[in-house]
Amino acid sequence: MLNRSHLLLAASLALALPAFAATKKKTTKSAAPEKAKPAAGVAGWINWRGPSQDGTSPEIGLPEKLDAKKPLWTADFPGQSAPVIFNGKLYINGYLGDGADKREGVTCFDAETGKQLWQHLENDFLSDIIYDRYSTGAPAVDAETGNVYVQGSQGLLSCFSADGKLLWQHSLMEEYGRLTFPNGRTASPQIDRDLVMTRHITSGWGAAGPAGDRILAFDKKTGELVWLSSPADRPQDATFAPMYFSWLDGKRVFFTPCGDSSVVAVNARTGDPIFRIPVAKAGAKGGINAGVIRYKDSLLVIHESENIDTSEVGRSAAFKIPMGSKPPAPGQPQLYAAKEQELWRNPLGNLASSPCLVGNRLYEVTGIGELGCIDADTGKVLWREKLGVEQRQSSPFYADGKLYVAFYIAAQGGGAASETEGGGNGELFVIKPTDKGPQILSRTVLEGRCYGSPIGYNGKLYVQTDKKLYAFGKKGANPGAKSVIFTDDWANAPKPGPAARLQLIPNESLLRPGDKVPVRVRSLDAAGFTVEENVDVNSVKFDTYIPPTALVKATMKGGVSDGHLVAEPATVPSAGAFMGVLKVGDKEINGTMRGRVQLDLPIKLDFESTELNAMTGPGVGNPPPVLPPDVQPNPTNWNSIEPPTAFAYPPLPWTGARFRFEVREAPGGGNKALCKSIDNKLFQRGQAFIGHPDMKNYTMEADVMSEGNKRKLSDIGVINQRYLVALRGNAREIEVSSNLERIKVTKPFTVTPNEWYRLKVQVDVAADGSGVVKAKAWKKAEAEPAEWTIEVPHQHAHQNGAPGFFSLTPQEQRAWIDNIAVTPR
Repeated sequence: MLNRSHLLLAASLALALPAFAATKKKTTKSAAPEKAKPAAGVAGWINWRGPSQDGTSPEIGLPEKLDAKKPLWTADFPGQSAPVIFNGKLYINGYLGDGADKREGVTCFDAETGKQLWQHLENDFLSDIIYDRYSTGAPAVDAETGNVYVQGSQGLLSCFSADGKLLWQHSLMEEYGRLTFPNGRTASPQIDRDLVMTRHITSGWGAAGPAGDRILAFDKKTGELVWLSSPADRPQDATFAPMYFSWLDGKRVFFTPCGDSSVVAVNARTGDPIFRIPVAKAGAKGGINAGVIRYKDSLLVIHESENIDTSEVGRSAAFKIPMGSKPPAPGQPQLYAAKEQELWRNPLGNLASSPCLVGNRLYEVTGIGELGCIDADTGKVLWREKLGVEQRQSSPFYADGKLYVAFYIAAQGGGAASETEGGGNGELFVIKPTDKGPQILSRTVLEGRCYGSPIGYNGKLYVQTDKKLYAFGKKGANPGAKSVIFTDDWANAPKPGPAARLQLIPNESLLRPGDKVPVRVRSLDAAGFTVEENVDVNSVKFDTYIPPTALVKATMKGGVSDGHLVAEPATVPSAGAFMGVLKVGDKEINGTMRGRVQLDLPIKLDFESTELNAMTGPGVGNPPPVLPPDVQPNPTNWNSIEPPTAFAYPPLPWTGARFRFEVREAPGGGNKALCKSIDNKLFQRGQAFIGHPDMKNYTMEADVMSEGNKRKLSDIGVINQRYLVALRGNAREIEVSSNLERIKVTKPFTVTPNEWYRLKVQVDVAADGSGVVKAKAWKKAEAEPAEWTIEVPHQHAHQNGAPGFFSLTPQEQRAWIDNIAVTPR
């Protein structure tokens, strides 16, 4: 999607490779499979899983004895991240502050001295993250440019130069409908050639409207979206499992676990799903968060969910990699049964800690604080040793014949730290593993619990706790670091074949009325490799395209003209897809892209002109459910006994509205309004965005109402500049929040059921960055009060954010919104 201020480089969200240029580019053919410059090999630790993608390093000379009382240096930068290192600079995620002013971000340190070189912090917003579960992802460094990529727990994906300049940034929540979860799991960005990829559960718009565990690939230099992939089934939870890049059937692919407890393979150049293997039962807790490792022609998988074929929870297993998969349809992976692919299993499991592979020995920690060793060929557990109380996050690291492993500690025997000495802290072990068991070389109690994974580079060992960042080892360079080389494994990549499809750039654009963005076209072969980097745009025929499966048959108001996607100046939201067709020889190849027009200020919306052209109720869509004799039908259940009701889907370009909101006749008749749907219990909570993330200094108003009675009411509210102001019916209060644990202020306010209220919100931001959220609510039939109902100061105020609305319907009482007005101040 394109958003002018969020792409500080040139453009915004879309599909691309080199930077945008407004003039037409000369057509050139790529000599290599992809245009990004191959890296002959760079020294450093540029992603947290290391050059082998398995948590191991070839470096020798790392410290054997660690003492938390005698570190090389420490820094007061807590978090749950793992560091990356390049050109002497260490980058790591973390957080500072407390309460409403806790801020999360990335800090760059001198890796040798611990001196802080630069820092960039951001607020959390509109989340339900609890217990300081921040900074669960790690940064990534691009070897070609030296740029640093970070995804915050709130969903801000950012690109920085090595010296800390913000090059581009996306708000994945406001632009793609990234959902929030209390666990705060946040994926680490990963780089493959010209792409930087990340993942999360999103619920956006159109085909990406249903909630799904999605992977997004952006051009690493410009921030343009290249592709968005939905390879999994309905997720149970967010996952931050890393992707493992490899080759399969002549394609560049990655393997990764998903939030639906399956393992998938995806074409890394196009996002096309290739295969999916369900590993745990649908509805199992947590999905799969531990990274997979390719070993020969198998995938090593660890999880802590209920197994798909037994009632046992958790396992380690090897699955044969399916060769020659043939997906049944575009966007759908070929499905394989786990029992048909499984080579071995054992009962060791973990929720989120990723294993490391040394030769044919797989080392992993378990959720109950064990360290285990597995024969990767047979699955035999060679040994398991109890070392701590638990460890569900931090992953082991191997180098120089030693394992570095962190556990949570409490009172226990056998020489471990006592509850008084170390309870609530982490204990860091240095272990020499053998086939007979672990030999403990060193152990030391760290200040704070250790969720982040230790890594070693240049003779030093680094680890972060929720209190501070530690560096252990000797000063100066370590000769053994020269062996840590990240190499480009594209040397033997297949040469591209004949052009078989087009990739339209930008693939997805977010525009304002009257905006235009350059369009470029790339031709790809059947495997997804680039055949021609810059196809002459004028040789491509563009037309609107409505996918046959689209529920909303809509088009964007605009089109492609003179090499640009141009939005009409009409002040109505619109969205749709476009297809580009190119004649190559005696055949035609095509590709599609999507575009949205979200309104700019001022925004005034009602729903009177909306045509209610869809129906819900018995006999519409699915048949009514067959209920047991002792169960009475519930009139509010989807397809229950409620009579057929006319409705309309929400405006297509809105982010996050699908399946949560719809337009209906309002209670009492006489007008149409936006209704919070109650048909799907999974979407009791819903929020949607109707503008651009860079909007600021506006007033948000809307009419709101909750159905129900004195004991059963819903919550309904609006979003202004990343603050939520809601009327909470059952709680009888008005609430200002942005994080449900840290930024939440309430004031008594009684909501009368089935009565319309007017809600008005503005955010005043001062020159020093502080601000005050002001809101007032009154019965619509009465005059607007002179005073604000509630005022909430915030020291580090949100500086911008898209307008939107929110509703929570836990007791199946519909909530309503109408007469939305967003005006500049």
